[in-house]
Amino acid sequence: MRKLKHALHPMPTTDETLLLHLNEAIATIRDKDQLFKVVTTKLRLIFPFDLIGINVFDETLQYKRLFLRDYYGADEAPALPDGLEQFSPVAGTPLEVLVADPRVRQFTPREYMANYPNYAPYNKFEKLGVTHLTAVPLHLGGRLAGFLTLASRRNPNLTPADEKLLEKIGSLIAVAVTNTLAFEEVARREQERSLQLNITNALLSIKQREPLFRAVAGALSQVVRFDYFGLRVQRAGRQEPFEGFAEFSRSGDGPDAPLLALDPNRQNGLNQLDTSAMYQQLNDLLKVPGLYAADDFRAQAQRYPLLRHVYEEYGTRAMLIVPIWQRADGAAVLMLASPNPTAFRREDLATVVALAPQIALALENLFAFEQIEELKAQVEQERTYLVDEINTSARFGDNSGTFIGNSPALQLVERRIGLVAPTDTTVLISGETGTGKELVARELHNASPRHARALIKLNCAALPAQLIESELFGHEKGAFTGAVERRIGKFELANGGSIFLDEIGELPLDLQAKLLRVLQEREFERLGGTKVLHSDARVIAATNRVLADEVAAGRFRADLYYRLNVFPIELAPLRERREDVEPLLRHFIQRLSKRLGKPIRQVRPTDLAALQAYGWPGNIRELEHVLEQAIIVSQGTFLEFAGFAGSPLMLAATAAPSARLAAAPIKTLREQERDHILVALQHTGGRVSGAQGAALLLDINPKTLEARMKKLGIRRTVGVEG
Repeated sequence: MRKLKHALHPMPTTDETLLLHLNEAIATIRDKDQLFKVVTTKLRLIFPFDLIGINVFDETLQYKRLFLRDYYGADEAPALPDGLEQFSPVAGTPLEVLVADPRVRQFTPREYMANYPNYAPYNKFEKLGVTHLTAVPLHLGGRLAGFLTLASRRNPNLTPADEKLLEKIGSLIAVAVTNTLAFEEVARREQERSLQLNITNALLSIKQREPLFRAVAGALSQVVRFDYFGLRVQRAGRQEPFEGFAEFSRSGDGPDAPLLALDPNRQNGLNQLDTSAMYQQLNDLLKVPGLYAADDFRAQAQRYPLLRHVYEEYGTRAMLIVPIWQRADGAAVLMLASPNPTAFRREDLATVVALAPQIALALENLFAFEQIEELKAQVEQERTYLVDEINTSARFGDNSGTFIGNSPALQLVERRIGLVAPTDTTVLISGETGTGKELVARELHNASPRHARALIKLNCAALPAQLIESELFGHEKGAFTGAVERRIGKFELANGGSIFLDEIGELPLDLQAKLLRVLQEREFERLGGTKVLHSDARVIAATNRVLADEVAAGRFRADLYYRLNVFPIELAPLRERREDVEPLLRHFIQRLSKRLGKPIRQVRPTDLAALQAYGWPGNIRELEHVLEQAIIVSQGTFLEFAGFAGSPLMLAATAAPSARLAAAPIKTLREQERDHILVALQHTGGRVSGAQGAALLLDINPKTLEARMKKLGIRRTVGVEG
C-alpha cells in the first residue's frame, strides 16, 4: 500500500514528515506502556505487522531484556514464555547473529532459527502463522542499544527505501526507549531511597526478633515479589544462630500480605535438619550477592544439601541471595525464594543489595537491645543474689581470717592462688571442714579478670537431690510440682563470673553427669526447657572428702574428678599450722569484740598454750566460735574459756603443761570428729537443728550432721552412744 502511494504521489519530504510526527509523538513520553502504544499505532499505519517486540541490551551487549511486546489477535496467539522481562544472556540465542551484524533484516522464522531449533521464545512462530520477520537495530550515539522486531503473517514486501526509513525510525525509538529506561531508573532509585528511609525509621524502633523479621519481609515485599523469605545471622560467641524462614502469603495480591508459618528460629520443617552444617557447606555461595534460577538453581541444588531440600520440599526454582555482612565476628545473609523460575530480575538483586545496609543496621540495633536487656536481667539477678548473700552474712557472720598467719602451709596456698587466679582453669580446693575453702574460692575470684562479675555459690550438701538440679541449671514454669515461675539457675547467673560448688563430693551421680557436660561443652538446659543455654562461668569446686577414694568406691565419676582436679589446692588443718593460732586468735578477738560490742580482753599465756595444743577438729571455724562464746561470757580482764561446755581447754586439760599435752595419746580424726559432735550436742541439750541446734553451732547442714552422727554411731540423746 505504502509503495503504491510513493509511485502515484512521489513526495521527497514524506519520510521526513513521518519521522517528525513520530518524534513529536514520542519525544515527551516517559511512561513505557504509553510509549509502546504510540509506537505501535504509528508504525501500523505505515507497515503491516501482527506482533511487535523491543529488546534492549546492556552496555556490553552480552545480556538482553524484552522491553516491550504486543500482538494483534490475542485470542489466537498465546503469550510468549515468561522470563523475558529480566536480563538473560545473548549468547545461545538468534539475537547474537543480529548483534554481530546490526542492520535492518528480513527473514523467515525458519531462516532466523536455523541454528537455534530449541530457542523457546520463537519456536511457536510457525504455529502462530508467522511467516516473515523484520529486525530493526536501535542505535543511540553510534552504540547498539537494542532491536525492534516486527512479525507478520504475510510478506510486507519492504523496499530498500522502507528499510532506510525503518532504520531512522529505529534511532528515534532508541532515544525514546533510553529516556524511558532512564526515567524508570530514576523513579526506581527514588523509590529505593524512600524505602531505605522508611525501613530505617521503622526498623530502628523494633526491639524483638519476630516483629523485626516481619517488618523486614514486609518492607522488601513492597519492591520485590517473593514467596519465601529467609534470614540467618551467625555471631561469634553465639552457638545458636538467629534463623528465620517464612512463607509469604499473596492472598488478595497486596504488597502488605501477611507472613504465614512464621517461627524465627528454625521453622517450616528445617528444624529437623542440621542447618548449621548445611550453611557451612553453602558458605562460598553466601559470601557474594547472587541470583539463581531455573537450570542454574537446579545445578546449585544438586551441589548443596540445603538448596536441594528447599528445591524438593518447597518446589523452589529461583533464589535471590544477599549477604548482609560477612566479617570476622560472624555473618548474616538474606534469601528470597520462589517456585517461579523467572520470579526475580537483576534489578531486584540490585534493589535488595542497596537495602542491605539498612537491614544490617536494624539487626545490629536489635542485638544491642537484646544485649542491654540481658545485661539488665543479669545485673538484677546478681543484685538479688548479692542482697541475699549480704543478709546471710549479716545473720551468721563470715569466716574471714583464713589468710591470717605466716605458716609455710598457708604461704604455699597463697602462692598457688596467685598462679592460677589470672586464668580460667578449673580449681579443686580440698581440706577439712572449717579450713576456709570458701574464702580461698573468693580470693581466687577477686584476683581473677572476672572480679567485676559475681561469685555464685552453691553448697551441694545443703539441698535435697531433687532441688540441686534446679539450683544449678534453673527450671521453666511448670517443670515440676511447685514450679510456679521460671527460675534462673546458678550457672546461668554466673555467666561471665565464677561459680563455687562447695561440698562437690555430695553431688548425686546423675547430676555429676550433667555437671560434666557443662564443664566439657559449656551448655545446659533448664529443667522443663528445650533451649540450649551457654555459660562462660569459671568453676571452682571444694570438698572435705578425698575424691580419689570416692572414685575408687564408685561414689564419684572418674571423668568428672579429672575435669575438676585440673589445679588442686589443698588446705592444711589448723593442727598442722599451730603457729597460725595466735595471729588468728588476735584477729578474731578484734573483729568479734567490735561486732558484739564487748571490750577487747587479753588471753592468758597458759590459755594460749592450751589453744595451740588443741587438735581443732573444726579448724578455723571452730576457733572463731570458741572465741565468740568466750567474748560473750567473759567479765574480767582476761577471756575465760573454762566456763562453758565445749571449751577446748577442758578437752586439752588446761592446767597441764605443754609437755604433758604433747605426751597425751593422739586421737584419730574419726575420734576427734565424734568427740567434737558430742560436745556440741551437750552444749545444745541434744538439739540438732534450729536456731539453738548443734548444726548451727558446727556450721554445717542439719541433714549432713545427722548423716555423720549415724555414721559415727551417735544417737540424738546426749551422752548415749550407739
